[in-house]
Amino acid sequence: MIVRPLAIAAFFVLPLAAQAETPNLTPGDWEFVSVTSIDADMDIPDQTDTDRQCITQEELDSADFGFIEEEEGCELLNQDISADGLSYSMVCRADGGEANIEGEMRFMGDRVEGDVEIFTQSPMGEMTMNTTIEGERVDDC
Repeated sequence: MIVRPLAIAAFFVLPLAAQAETPNLTPGDWEFVSVTSIDADMDIPDQTDTDRQCITQEELDSADFGFIEEEEGCELLNQDISADGLSYSMVCRADGGEANIEGEMRFMGDRVEGDVEIFTQSPMGEMTMNTTIEGERVDDC
């Protein structure tokens, strides 16, 4: 399915090169939990994914640090970044379908919150996925 890797909202792949400020995040070991609900013609249960990541101060200060995973076949359309968060939109095309993605992340020191909405049109029909992301610093790396 085209949107599965995107539903996690993925972390730390696309650089925030345009960013002038360091993200308002405390370095350390972070745990991210994403819950995805799907509105489609068929009944699909909610999915919960958990990811842990060590974030260092050097990574936060680096121009290579990012939060958006840009998969093959996807195009980042818009990205607005500040120390307190980011919002973005992108489109992905594959296997005769298209997914439009709108996302927002809020950086709050030792916590992160975010929402991603994905609207998909494919030969199997239309589907809307809503993902809520919560992250918290749990320990030192």
